[in-house]
Amino acid sequence: MDRISALRNVEDALADFESGEADLAATERRVVNVLRTYATEFEDEELSVYRASGTDEAAGVVVVAESASQARERVADRVDADSSAFDLRELDKP
Repeated sequence: MDRISALRNVEDALADFESGEADLAATERRVVNVLRTYATEFEDEELSVYRASGTDEAAGVVVVAESASQARERVADRVDADSSAFDLRELDKP
């Protein structure tokens, strides 16, 4: 999914919420699913998607970065933890 498609899908979810066709919980699920799909189908040649695991704070954190070391720094900043406290795995590109 490219950025434009992701934005359109988020706009559709918001429009359904505004018109009363969807409640907040359903809208949140749709937006989260759009973001997850976008992140796992990220197609930038210079960037990769990484998922952290290990500590409770880092488990499931997904970041986009140019390298594993940059991804490790981003996760560590995000969860306010030492970068040795979690594992990191690059997600496969489609």
